[in-house]
Amino acid sequence: MRTKIAVAKGDGIGPEIMAAVLRIFEAANVQLDYEYVEMGKSYFDAGHSTGMTAAAKETIERLGILFKGPMETPKGKGVKSINVTARKVWNTYANQRDFRTLNGVETVFSKAGIPINLTIVRENIEDTYGGIEHLLTNDVAVGRRIITRPGSAQVIRYAFEMARRKGYTKLACGHKANIMKLTDGMFLETFYEIAKEYPDIESSDIIVDDLCMKLVSRPQMFQAIVLTNLQGDIVSDLCAGLVGGLGFAPSANIGDNISIFEAVHGTAPDIAGKGIANPTALLLSGILMLRYLGATTAAATIENALLYTLEQGVHTGDFGDRSTAAANTDTFADAIIANISKQPAEGAIIVTPDLEYKANHDHPVKNKLTVTNTGVVEEMIGVDVFVRSDLQPAELAELAQRKLTDNFQLVMISNRGTQVWPTGSIFTELVNEYRVRFEKKEGREITQKEILHIAADLSEEFKVCSVEFLMKFNGKIGYTLAQGQ
Repeated sequence: MRTKIAVAKGDGIGPEIMAAVLRIFEAANVQLDYEYVEMGKSYFDAGHSTGMTAAAKETIERLGILFKGPMETPKGKGVKSINVTARKVWNTYANQRDFRTLNGVETVFSKAGIPINLTIVRENIEDTYGGIEHLLTNDVAVGRRIITRPGSAQVIRYAFEMARRKGYTKLACGHKANIMKLTDGMFLETFYEIAKEYPDIESSDIIVDDLCMKLVSRPQMFQAIVLTNLQGDIVSDLCAGLVGGLGFAPSANIGDNISIFEAVHGTAPDIAGKGIANPTALLLSGILMLRYLGATTAAATIENALLYTLEQGVHTGDFGDRSTAAANTDTFADAIIANISKQPAEGAIIVTPDLEYKANHDHPVKNKLTVTNTGVVEEMIGVDVFVRSDLQPAELAELAQRKLTDNFQLVMISNRGTQVWPTGSIFTELVNEYRVRFEKKEGREITQKEILHIAADLSEEFKVCSVEFLMKFNGKIGYTLAQGQ
């Protein structure tokens, strides 16, 4: 059975490396057919604000698989990244990136005889990548960091399943829950809840800054790590540096209905059209795609040919022995093709009959809505009103208290997250945006309407920038205290 997939050649060096990879696939008798789609910088320039044509969107949603080269998002035009948009629109919630020591790719770790073989799984939809930002004043910008329990559960369960498929015995959760107690705290809590379903895998967690230190000093400690979106983005590029750079870092974006396989390095416009680009990252991403589709024999054959070729010292100009002539894109691909059916002396890939993953390609009829713990008891206990003000904290508190009703009390004012009233320090430097916290008095009942009335009353004195309700869920507070509160 042949499988049809959508292919986007990409920008810059994209068309060159895509042509090389598809030529290798053809030589290995990969059972794929291709439907080319129009995406990337030229389509932004042509007026498509999403960076793709309507026909491209329809094709990708119909076929369920997109294989794409690197793409450029025009700078300074107010448009969103085509790469991030594609991952989010199609809910490819798990970004899997495999990092391993490759013979012929010299790094400080290969020189030291320390082999690296680890996988980063990054949450791909949420976090700061929602791009929800506002200027509250000319001096104060804020961004929303969205972490959800269903979104966390999706990527964490994928990470455990991936670890089991690969035969890993350990999975770590990277986080910053010591500081972001509700967002990263939810991600970490979900990790340990799901870990109970996988007793065969040793589960642990590590603060992300400590993780980065250990990755650059002792990467062999880790087999697989799952992280939130921004932290996962940073850590996965760090890991790419451990094995030679982004030119050797494959990427798979996995969703329940649509999945994207891509090179995550840049478009390298300075060498575009010169035929000297390194196609390895895109080829490794294509190998991930073949395994995902169940073509494990073809995947192993091509990967072994690549590893053998690298072992023989064949290299493009961006890596390898500088005393030997560099191959160009085509001759590098030719060498891999000539080595199909050969195996490297070290690190040969053994074919297993198990599928890496199998997506559900059923076309949904409506947007999926996931809600967990529907029996949770919610209680509204107050409000944070964010206001623009040039006043001193005590002056602001005096005005705010005049707006109180019998049901509320003013409990705290903070500036940039640090409490400045009722207690604080004269050495705390301020900006012109404050958080003013009101809580209901003991035994009182309040409504949303009353809370919004407080904000409306404050708007008579100040510019109200934002309003956040203070909630309890099953008796547990759903907000954080200020520094120093």
